[in-house]
Amino acid sequence: MSLTLLYRGPLSSCNYECHYCPFAKHHETAKELAVDRAALERFVAWVRRQATEIPGRKLRLFFTPWGEALVRRWYQRALIELSHQPHVEKVAIQTNLSCSLEWLTEANVSRLGLWCTFHPSQTTRPVFLSQCRQLDQFSVPYSVGAVGLKEDADEISRLREELPAEIYLWINAYKQQPAYYTDEDVARFETLDPLFRINTEYHASLGRACRCGTEVLSIDGDGTIRRCHFIRQPLGSIYQDNWQSLLRDEPCPNRTCGCHIGYIHMPHLNLEQTFGDGLLERIPRRPIQHAAARAE
Repeated sequence: MSLTLLYRGPLSSCNYECHYCPFAKHHETAKELAVDRAALERFVAWVRRQATEIPGRKLRLFFTPWGEALVRRWYQRALIELSHQPHVEKVAIQTNLSCSLEWLTEANVSRLGLWCTFHPSQTTRPVFLSQCRQLDQFSVPYSVGAVGLKEDADEISRLREELPAEIYLWINAYKQQPAYYTDEDVARFETLDPLFRINTEYHASLGRACRCGTEVLSIDGDGTIRRCHFIRQPLGSIYQDNWQSLLRDEPCPNRTCGCHIGYIHMPHLNLEQTFGDGLLERIPRRPIQHAAARAE
């Protein structure tokens, strides 16, 4: 059985300045960046050791930084190394795709996955699409998405038109404002992302089964283990000798779960059937036909 680790280090800055995102407002000092780099390098070294410390255990790694990580060279080097580790089945990361992509030529792209977010207020569609075309040239698996702001609906629609039909375009519901969407808004975004309605919900999770805690763990920069990013109670540390004894199959203690990287691990939603091996990077196992493609 493979174990999925969601790693989120202390990095909390971004090269973009989206108005709804708090991490666009923080500019880290050289000292803060050094702390993040050291934490990441310690984690990568720990992953490397698992090949011999836990023979037969496969790992799947998903980097979910509070900010943009791939503009930092140490994250690029980490993904390159981890993609070549034989016991690492998958290494994926969330990114705004603004960095140079030449580093991908050194990676084992068959084990790599990119979750790429388009931010219309921070870049242009042609620039973003040129990056996507480079991913295609490098044969890197990826998905593309955007935050479902109503003022960006036209631009997201144009992005869908210009992306290859087989590339899944997901839309994250904007949940900072209650009752933000009308029925018409939801219907429009569903023509672009047939799974959009799932993301608009806060799924009932209290007492429900979840793979988090047994098959999926959240890891902080200091190695602290939590069941998932949305449960603050620490379980221990990956840097303690008996860390595997911390794995527990328990129902979710939270009332709801409203984030894709959380609710995809709840078996009753059956989303593993939809995404298969692309669960982390949000790539469906089969192309999802959107309304525009069906109309052609």
